[in-house]
Amino acid sequence: MLDQLSERSGKFVVPGNKLGVVEEVLPGQGTYVDNGIIHSLTTGNVRLDLPNRRISVPPSVRQPLVPKVGNTVSGLINNVQEKSAEIRILNINGKSVGGFFSGILHVSNVSERFVKTMFDAFRPGDVIRARVISAANRVFHLTTEEPTLGVTYAFCSHCGRSLNYRDRTLRCATCGRIEGRKTATDYWNT
Repeated sequence: MLDQLSERSGKFVVPGNKLGVVEEVLPGQGTYVDNGIIHSLTTGNVRLDLPNRRISVPPSVRQPLVPKVGNTVSGLINNVQEKSAEIRILNINGKSVGGFFSGILHVSNVSERFVKTMFDAFRPGDVIRARVISAANRVFHLTTEEPTLGVTYAFCSHCGRSLNYRDRTLRCATCGRIEGRKTATDYWNT
């Protein structure tokens, strides 16, 4: 019986392919058991660990990066309304995302201090860092309440130039306009 399993070692399989039975070998990573039969759960090459009598299928294709609760995300503010902002998520925990994900930031999750309206904290085009606090109904709810979270780069809403952070304020070096944002502690200066 193990000879038949040894022949399968290294073979390319797709989800659902039969790999063996639980009486012969234990299921490992990338496998599932259905009525005592071990099947491939992922696409990849079969790996047989004879000393431990375990069969596995490490995935040959990288799994898509999807935001999860607790992840730190960076993105671009697409839309700001009085009580919420929509963020296009560009990376998760410092890794670029391949797909398109949006997050929602509610005014109650902006800061530990009271924020009357989202326009006091964010503007369209701002680059922000936030944390995912919920993924209910496939909607990624975000927070920027921690000091390291918030706007990391912003543009002047009057002339479009980048804003510099000095003395706890954001000031445009070109037109002199002062704007309010909920900035991260490591706001980028030019």
